[in-house]
Amino acid sequence: MQGTALWHVTLTAPPPDLNEAALKDGLAKTFSKTNQLLATWDQTSVLSQFNRYQGTDWFPVEPALAQLVDLTLKISKQSEGAYDVTVGPLIRLWGFGSHESEKAQIPTQTDIDTALARVGYQKLQVRFDPPSIRKSQADVQVELASVADGFAADQAGLYLESLGIRDYMVEIAGEVRARGLSPRGDAWRIAIEKPQEEGRAIQQGISLQDAGLATSGDYRNFFVKEGKRYSHTVNPVSGAPVTHNLASVSVLADDATQADAYATLLMALGEEKGKTFADNYNIHAYFIWRVHDGFKVYATKGMQSLLKK
Repeated sequence: MQGTALWHVTLTAPPPDLNEAALKDGLAKTFSKTNQLLATWDQTSVLSQFNRYQGTDWFPVEPALAQLVDLTLKISKQSEGAYDVTVGPLIRLWGFGSHESEKAQIPTQTDIDTALARVGYQKLQVRFDPPSIRKSQADVQVELASVADGFAADQAGLYLESLGIRDYMVEIAGEVRARGLSPRGDAWRIAIEKPQEEGRAIQQGISLQDAGLATSGDYRNFFVKEGKRYSHTVNPVSGAPVTHNLASVSVLADDATQADAYATLLMALGEEKGKTFADNYNIHAYFIWRVHDGFKVYATKGMQSLLKK
């Protein structure tokens, strides 16, 4: 989660004694704590400290971070490395870590091979008692940007629930956690954006209740060199940006963190392998990919019943 990420929270029936200023302050502190755990752009964050650590001993972390690393490791293994929590060196090599397209570059194969030598989820371990993570190779780094916004939305939701709030929607940079009922008294209605580079438009509406929704796409963060488009989604196996036609994929899961991770994974796989993976693992997903005259879409069976007509 970037420190400047936009967020908003909607409460259906706020408690009568709720102090709005105190609520905003509590949410701000929750987001700040998330950044203090995950933000690799902040050199003081726990993850930055772990990435700089050159040892291979257990590194103490908070339980929430241990659980998050465990989730991303499980998905890395499930995907056979198509999603890899240690992909950071490749992302930075291709110039995407800065979110500044003018820094994007085409690295040499030698540079790619050097970065690939530092990538591999198998080189990372997690334990819960006491909560710690460790790497078997000292220069391995963990990159959790793929789940940071979803995790932040979930943490904000848990904070609201600690106040006794049960009907709410939290949205951070497009990743959503919804619980209970909307102000209309039914499921929350969330829009999936059309993956176009200019302007904003709705592609599809979806009903969301007691679930998380996240979207991964290539239409906001990419660069073009010599007429070729390079997506910010990097294949951890080849070491290069993906080259398929998938423009975006939205995933519904029990919480926003899982949805965020699986959306990144399916985006890495592309429209064909992604659809097969989603169907095989019963992931609720909505795919949008480019064709010569526009876009085509595909919704998995579990997602179809949630789409708004």
